[in-house]
Amino acid sequence: MKAYKVIKSNIHLKGLSATRNIKKGKRIIEYRGKKITHKQADEDTKYGYDITYLFTLDTKYLLDGDFEFNKARLINHSCNPNCEVLDESKSKIWITALRNIKKNEELSYDYGFSFDCNYKDHICKCGSKNCVGFIIREGSRWRLKKQINI
Repeated sequence: MKAYKVIKSNIHLKGLSATRNIKKGKRIIEYRGKKITHKQADEDTKYGYDITYLFTLDTKYLLDGDFEFNKARLINHSCNPNCEVLDESKSKIWITALRNIKKNEELSYDYGFSFDCNYKDHICKCGSKNCVGFIIREGSRWRLKKQINI
């Protein structure tokens, strides 16, 4: 039995939730897709500003996960995630439990978007206590908080 199922999500339309309790460190699902070059991504209008499904593999290649067969693409962002993305071999990307996850809990990870990357185009609806309202990597959220407090 798979450790996840597709659900209707309060964060963004669809998502994945745990079908059973998942232990911290456990691989949950492989993020699959088509290997493309950075040049292809820059030249193809499909990508434009929407970088949601792209993962950097190395300085030359990206993984485009915007395909129906890639159920991992349905995992939503959260400012308080229960999963993390591990790229162990520079060719495969795994979504792994960051902490113990309870059955029926929605799976989420920090998308890691840059503060400098049109962050206002990516509104966060995760609802966590530490949500800053935009999908920005944890290490850059202080910049947004500082900007708001000025």
